[in-house]
Amino acid sequence: MRRTSFEDVNCSVAQCLEAVGEWWSLLIVRDAFLGVTRFDDFQARLGISRNTLNQRLNHLVDNEVLTRVPYQDRPPRSEYRLTDKGRDLWHVVTAMRQWGDRWAAPGGPPLKIRHTACGRVVKVLPVCSHCGEPLDARAVSALPGPAASDDDFDRTRLAHGKS
Repeated sequence: MRRTSFEDVNCSVAQCLEAVGEWWSLLIVRDAFLGVTRFDDFQARLGISRNTLNQRLNHLVDNEVLTRVPYQDRPPRSEYRLTDKGRDLWHVVTAMRQWGDRWAAPGGPPLKIRHTACGRVVKVLPVCSHCGEPLDARAVSALPGPAASDDDFDRTRLAHGKS
């Protein structure tokens, strides 16, 4: 069943979902971060049908999250590598992994992340880019950005009970 497109929605979250919101897409991106690059390896790790994998990979390439890099001429075969746009999803995938570790992994995290520079296992924390203080939903507020329409801002104010 095809979901409604978010293509015309003026929302950065909706636009991210348009590119990577289908559940296999983020699992493919996750595996790309873990070093998987070849079709057969994605297929074996994910247990996804070849047809669905092909559709998801094409969608990620079309949205410039992955790029195809030929590695064999006969038969023609390509690897799939993260683009800069794809690598910028690292924090998204990491936030989802950490949420899953906390709320859906009763036996403990299936994966740990080590900081290459110091060698320590870490938890990634969002902090203010100006003062370094930790950030969570209670520590921030939404303001209209340069591309916001009046309707967008009115909905934000109404959601917070302000008029």
